[in-house]
Amino acid sequence: MVSLSIIWSIAYELVLLSTVNARVEVSPQVPPALQKILDQAYEGPLYTYPTSLTQGILPVGIFKAIHSHNDYWRPLPFYTALSVGAVSVEADVWLFNDTLYVGHEPLALTSARTFESLYIKPILDTLNRQNPDASPFVPLETYNGVFDMDGGQTLYLWVDVKTDGAKTWPAVVKALEPLRSRGYLASSDDKTFRYGPVTVIGTGNTPLDLIKSANPRNYFFDAPISALDNSLSDLTYHISPVASAAFSTTFGGVSGSGLNEGQLALLRKHISVAHPRGIRLRYWDQPGWPYSTRNQIWRQLKGEGVDFINTDDVEAAAGLGNIW
Repeated sequence: MVSLSIIWSIAYELVLLSTVNARVEVSPQVPPALQKILDQAYEGPLYTYPTSLTQGILPVGIFKAIHSHNDYWRPLPFYTALSVGAVSVEADVWLFNDTLYVGHEPLALTSARTFESLYIKPILDTLNRQNPDASPFVPLETYNGVFDMDGGQTLYLWVDVKTDGAKTWPAVVKALEPLRSRGYLASSDDKTFRYGPVTVIGTGNTPLDLIKSANPRNYFFDAPISALDNSLSDLTYHISPVASAAFSTTFGGVSGSGLNEGQLALLRKHISVAHPRGIRLRYWDQPGWPYSTRNQIWRQLKGEGVDFINTDDVEAAAGLGNIW
C-alpha cells in the first residue's frame, strides 16, 4: 500500500495551502546552536524547493499510464493517484440544482463532495505550484504538468456523466473554466492538437455532438472501441484521443492464464484500428480477483500495447507492494 505519510503530505500541501512545518530529528548530542539552526531552517524560503510538491514521483511504474478508475473511491481522491504516479483519473458526476456532485450512485453523494472541491481546485492548485508566477528567472508563462519529474506528461481527467448528458455536459464545460482560463487544457481545432497539462475526456452520457460542435475544443470524447471501424470510422484523435470498452463484454471470461489466442487476436485488431489514427485504448471492468489472473491480464495488455491500465488498485498497478 502507498505510504500514508506520502498521502497526507500531499493532502496537507494541496488542501491546506501551507508549507509542511517539518523538523529535523537529531540526537541529544547536537550542540544547542546547531539545533536552533535546524529548527528554524524550514521557517524561511532558503530550504523550500519551489516545485517540491510532486518531487520524486515519476508517472511510471509497472505501466506507464495508470488510470485510476472510480478515483473518488481512493482514500484521497486525486491525491492518492498522484502520489503513485497515475496519469489518469476518473470522476462520476451528477448534476443536481446546477451543481456537479461526485459519487458512484445518488445515495453516495454529499454536499461537500463536488467536482469542484475534489478535482478542479486540487488540480488547479497542483498546476499553479508547478507553474509559479513569472519572475526574472522565468519571464514567460509555463505550462508544466502535475509531475515535477516529467512536466510534459498530461493528466487525463475523465468525466463520467451520469445524469442527462445534454443538460450535464454544459455544466461540466462551465466547471472547467478555472483550468481553461489559465491555459491548462489540451485543445484541438481539428487540424492541430495543442498539448495541455490536463486532457479532459467526456465519457458515460457525454453527448458526442456537443464535443464535435465545439471548435476549437478543449475537451474530448471517449469513443466506444467497437465503433471505430464502423459507425465512427471517421473519428480521429482530434475528437477522441482515447477509446474504451468493457473488458468483460468484449472478451468474455478468461482463465488463470489470461487472454487466449482468440481473445488476443481481437485485442490486436482493436489496436490496429485505433493506433494508426492516434487513438489510445483503455479496457475497464477487468477481473480483479484472483490477483494472479488480474496481474497476468495487466501484463498481457501492457505487452500488446494497450495505452491505459484501468484499475481500482493504483498502488498495485504502480508496482508497489509484493504482488509481483
